[in-house]
Amino acid sequence: MGGLTSIPGFKVGHAQDFDAITGCTVILCPPGTVGGIDQRGGAPGTRETDLLHPMHLVNQVNAVLLTGGSAFGLDAAAGVMRYCEENKMGVDVGPTHVPIVPAAVLFDLGIGDPKVRPDAEMGYQACKNASQDSPAEGNVGAGTGATVGKILSMKMATKSGIGTASVDIGGGGKVAAIVAVNAFGDVIDPESSEIIAGARGMKGYADTVKVMKSFVGRKVMSFASAADNTVIGVVATNVKLNKEQITRVAQMAHNGLARTIRPAFTLLDGDTVFALSAGEVEMDQNIVGAYAAVAYQEAILRAVRSAEKIAGMPAAR
Repeated sequence: MGGLTSIPGFKVGHAQDFDAITGCTVILCPPGTVGGIDQRGGAPGTRETDLLHPMHLVNQVNAVLLTGGSAFGLDAAAGVMRYCEENKMGVDVGPTHVPIVPAAVLFDLGIGDPKVRPDAEMGYQACKNASQDSPAEGNVGAGTGATVGKILSMKMATKSGIGTASVDIGGGGKVAAIVAVNAFGDVIDPESSEIIAGARGMKGYADTVKVMKSFVGRKVMSFASAADNTVIGVVATNVKLNKEQITRVAQMAHNGLARTIRPAFTLLDGDTVFALSAGEVEMDQNIVGAYAAVAYQEAILRAVRSAEKIAGMPAAR
C-alpha cells in the first residue's frame, strides 16, 4: 500500500547525477517526530546518530538523509541543514534553529564517476524536490548507484536501487519503509527462497553464501573491502511512540533485512535503519515493530525489482 509518504506529514525527495551514477534521498519529518536507530553492519558511514539513542538529550528529528558517495556523501547533510534552517526547522537556540539531521551513506564509488559525490547542493535540491507524492523507486536518489552481490567483483554484481512500501496495521495505524539496497550479499524472495538479484555466475546467480565457503570464496573474502556495501533505510509510523519504543521498532525492522538478504549484517556491510514516529494513534509497539519488518522487507524487494540496467550492469528485471 503506497510508500513512506502514506504516513501523514512525511515528505520524500530525491536528487541524483545520472552521469556520475550517484544521488541522495531526503525524508523531511513533520514537527514533533521522534527518532530511533538500529545499526548492525560492521562498516557504517553515519552522521548525528548518537543523539538518537535513548537517554540522550534530543528527542526529535527534522530530516533523515540517505546518500551515496561513501563518507564523502555526508557533505550532502549540510545542504539539508541549510534548507531546514531556512524553514525554521530544528532546535530553537535563540539566534537560529539547529536542525537535527541524522544521515547514513552507501558506497557507490565502484560505478560511474568516483570523483563526483553528493554534496551540499545536491542535499538542498533533494529537499526542494521533497513532496508527499508517492516516491519514485529504482535508479533514483540514494539508489542511483546501488548494487548487490559483489563477492565475485563489481563486474559480476547486479544493479539495485531504492524502494518503498507501507502496511495498514489496523486501528488507524500505518507503518512504512524506504530502503536503498547496496548489499554485499544476494537479495532473496522470502516466499520462494530464490535469489532475485545478486552475484552473477556463469549460469544464473552464483549464490554468495555457497561461494563464500568455496576455495575461490575464501580467497576473495580475505581481500574483500569493508567499505563497498550497505543497506540503509527508514521506517516511519503514525503510532505515537517514545524514544525507547521507536528504537525497539528500528531493531525489529531489521528482521525484514534478514529475511531478504543473504548473508546479512556482515563486517562488509554498514546496515543501518532509522525509525520515526509522528502521530497520535495508540497501539502496542510490538505490533508496529512486527509490521515494520514486513514493510522493510517489501521495500527491499521493490528496490531490486524497480532497478534498471545502467553502465552495462544488468538489473533483476
